Formats: sequence, C-alpha cells, structure tokens
Amino acid sequence: MALHLKKLSVGSEDIKTLAAWHDELAQRQGRVMHVTRSFPKRADAILDGGSMYWIIKGWMCARQPIIDLVEVMRGDGKPACGIVLAKGLIPVVERRLRPFQGWRYLEPADAPPDLPAGTDPDDMMPREMQEELRDLGLL
Repeated sequence: MALHLKKLSVGSEDIKTLAAWHDELAQRQGRVMHVTRSFPKRADAILDGGSMYWIIKGWMCARQPIIDLVEVMRGDGKPACGIVLAKGLIPVVERRLRPFQGWRYLEPADAPPDLPAGTDPDDMMPREMQEELRDLGLL
C-alpha cells in the first residue's frame, strides 16, 4: 500500500507560485526534484504509488506523485535524497496543519482526497469558512 510524504513549501504563496517554481526547476534540471537530507526508511512503500503532499502557509493543498528516490550529493559533498516528482500539482481538499521541519510520513488513511477534476481552487469558499464547517461536521 502506498505511503505518502508531507512537506512545507516554504516561500510559496499559493499553488500557482509552487507550480511556477516547479516549472522553472523542470526547465533548468530536466525534472522536478526536491532534495532533502534524510532518505526515507520506508522507500519501498513510498515508491508504491506515494505522493508528496504540499503544505502552503499552514494548509495542505496539493499533491504530486513521487516517481523516484535517488541519492544525490549536497553542495557540501554529503549524500542526500532527491525526491523526484511528477510534473504538475493535483489540488486536494485543503486541511490545516501545524508547522514542522523536514518531511513527515503521511498514511493513506490520513491523506485528503483530491478535488474533483476541473475544480479551480480559487473558486472554493474561503479556507477559514471550510475549516469552521468541517469542525461543525457540515463538510
């Protein structure tokens, strides 16, 4: 069963700015790859259909399928993990999360569902209203 990762997208304002950053990476490097110090111990489960769930300004709002985990060298010569991601972001039903450092595992049962195809996240009701309705059990 697939296992996912969740990661803060520091510096991104919204899904569009994250997508623009990834487009620039793809043009410069030929692929979208996020480099992190730690190699996941549960790599086999991640490579079995896992995704990177992106958190922007405290809200989990998009995911990206993980294609591969490769060993790369950091600028200081130390080994690191390159998380190779599919191009394009898939918007998900947004969920508020507390900040953390690095990445964390995300079990499939805890992953938010994708937004229906063709749904524009900009057309959704405000995040705070969604959160309040979810707390009341109405969403």
